[in-house]
Amino acid sequence: MENQARIPVHVSIIMDGNGRWASQRGKERVQGHIEGTERVPEITAECARLGVKYVSFYTFSEENWNRPKEEVEFLMKLMWKSLHDKLEEMMNQGVKFLILGNRERLNPMLRSYIEEVEKVTATNSTITAILFLSYSGKWDILQAAKSLAREAASDPDVLSRLDSMTQDDFSRYLVTRDVPDPDLIIRTSGEKRISNYLLWQGAYSEFYFTDTLWPDFHKENLREAITEYGSRDRRYGKVK
Repeated sequence: MENQARIPVHVSIIMDGNGRWASQRGKERVQGHIEGTERVPEITAECARLGVKYVSFYTFSEENWNRPKEEVEFLMKLMWKSLHDKLEEMMNQGVKFLILGNRERLNPMLRSYIEEVEKVTATNSTITAILFLSYSGKWDILQAAKSLAREAASDPDVLSRLDSMTQDDFSRYLVTRDVPDPDLIIRTSGEKRISNYLLWQGAYSEFYFTDTLWPDFHKENLREAITEYGSRDRRYGKVK
């Protein structure tokens, strides 16, 4: 871990297994979600200690809106409570906080509070913690294409530059425009898929899959993932 070149700039985590964790213990699913929220500040703090600059968590997908209404409502209330309870801790640790996703689907009160927390933490600089909420990769690419189309329709200069547009140019229309692509994507619970997550941004990410359920994923597990990441040879399609 002493070699800073082996530390990823951006670690992203698909948090999976809350429901199974609760079921294995004879608890209701909501207890798994409650326990899972406790891992976020622990993992964020360890990432900051290791020198990671961005850590992100796949919190709630666009597809998750199809879950039972009661569970969705609980998750949104849990999000608000977690932000409220952890704000002082974020400030003390220098955490800049961001939410990325389709905010239009969020409750106006939650949306307003998210904006408040983002504003309060905006000048923090130790680490940026991102929650992908109401997000999916396909939605992100589609909303970017729509934004570009609207610009081209209203500005002839944009239309004339379409043929020379690069991938970096298009990336500026994604919700992650101010965030570097993830170097390492971790998925917990033994599932080996990306579930419509960061489809564009994860094109050259390293993946780490673990059977550990998210509520059982602690800083020791994070260090194991980053150690393995550090042993890999990232070629980006080139020959070394």
